[in-house]
Amino acid sequence: MRKIIFTVLGILLIVVSFFLAGAIIDSKKTFKPKSDKVVKTVFTEVVKNGMVPIVVSANGNLTAKQRVELYAEVQGVFKKGSKLFKEGQAFRKGETIISIDANEYAASVQSAKSNLFNQLTAVMPDLRLDYPDIYSKWQDYLSNFDMSKTTPALPEMTTEKEKFFISGRGILTSFYNVKNLEQRLSKYRIVAPFSGILTETLVTEGTLVRSGQKLGEFINTEVYELEVAISKRYTDLLKVGESVELTNLDDNSTYKGKVTRISGSIDQLTQTVNAYIEVDDENLREGMYLEADLDAKKEEDAIQVDRGLLLEGNKIFIVRDSVLDKIDVEPVYFSDKSVVLKNVPDGITIVSKPISGAFTGMAVKMYSEQPENKKE
Repeated sequence: MRKIIFTVLGILLIVVSFFLAGAIIDSKKTFKPKSDKVVKTVFTEVVKNGMVPIVVSANGNLTAKQRVELYAEVQGVFKKGSKLFKEGQAFRKGETIISIDANEYAASVQSAKSNLFNQLTAVMPDLRLDYPDIYSKWQDYLSNFDMSKTTPALPEMTTEKEKFFISGRGILTSFYNVKNLEQRLSKYRIVAPFSGILTETLVTEGTLVRSGQKLGEFINTEVYELEVAISKRYTDLLKVGESVELTNLDDNSTYKGKVTRISGSIDQLTQTVNAYIEVDDENLREGMYLEADLDAKKEEDAIQVDRGLLLEGNKIFIVRDSVLDKIDVEPVYFSDKSVVLKNVPDGITIVSKPISGAFTGMAVKMYSEQPENKKE
């Protein structure tokens, strides 16, 4: 009997609990908070079209415009000169940079010149008897022949008889042999073709120099060139003679240069064209890293904005009656951070900074409309 009573009570408790839970669920009401309408604040500006300079940025290292690699064309011992042959040593135009011992070779040149002089002396009696009309000019040449100086050019031969006579005595052969030896003798001394400094030296005084051996490098320190690679899409904007502003990124010092050459071919790997900028300044050094801003051209009736403002399909956001809208524009030039646009009407209000999640018809509030000194 007790078991039956407990069973009935348990069933009743379960049924009551079921109905009580349903009543509690039905009586619960969900209250949704009223959402406030959020209006984003945007930065804007009023369009005023004008002249926009298109500047192409590039960078590179300076190199000397005039550079000479010094090579030995003869063999001999490197003689000590008035100045040391060391890196950084300066020479003026015409000064001797390298002098190689040429005493032995100079003696052979003098021997050849003496032989030529003897041949000329031997033909003078025949010239006086057979060709008295040309004797005087050859006599003047012989009188002015100086063994210590460079051999002068032979007198001009006006007739075939004169040419045959002189050539038949072997004088022409001896003369050109002497000139060849003198030309080679001049290679024992290397002079500075311009004022500059040595940037590389590979030999020292007393060294045995061999023919074909590289001795060093000599550069002009007055004029430098900066080689920069420009994207092929901007090459039609560049012109030889255009002014360029160069900046040293280390100390922000600036220099003025100009475009002197533009390569006629495109690098197949990088799709760039090399442009060469000439610059001269006493503070410049070879190898300096500079950034160049090339004034490619000036675009009329255009504006320059942040590149992030240009939307897909060449559109930008504008503000009309506190609502965002889009208009079509024509981009004419892209840089890393900005874009130059045309076909933007004067007086229209555009968004000047990108907005996340923006869409057409979005309600916005311009920054200029915000009250001053607003406390949050």
